[in-house]
Amino acid sequence: MRKAFSLVELMIVVAVIGILAALCMPYLHNHAAEAKEAAAKDNLRVLRDAIEFYAVRHSDTAPGYPGHDRTAVPTEDSFRLQLTIEAGCLRKIPANPFNNLDTIHMIKNGEAFPSAGTGNYGWIYQPATRNIRLDWPGTDSSGVPYLSY
Repeated sequence: MRKAFSLVELMIVVAVIGILAALCMPYLHNHAAEAKEAAAKDNLRVLRDAIEFYAVRHSDTAPGYPGHDRTAVPTEDSFRLQLTIEAGCLRKIPANPFNNLDTIHMIKNGEAFPSAGTGNYGWIYQPATRNIRLDWPGTDSSGVPYLSY
């Protein structure tokens, strides 16, 4: 009477598990990308809502302008301070889920919005238009550019 598995039987089981894992990996990898896309869209929604809420409470002035002066050069520090501490709209600026950065590339009044993301920042924001976008190059799983989220 046998009480143990042979080496051949164990190797067959390990091979079958390896094949199943190899078949499932692309499926799981695709879901990880889709989860990041969903998180990016949700973080953008949170940021856009906070920007609009701030503007409504501050005479239609978007966050980012030092001293609420629309003629001043917008700064990231002013944006952070105004949305988190001053207005209390956010506890913290959410991170871009693709590069884990919460930094903001500020677009000055009159400057054109970039045509493509670089991934050097978490977000790209233009206070004059209240336009905030994800700073990430390429397209999502549906072929939509990340910058157009």
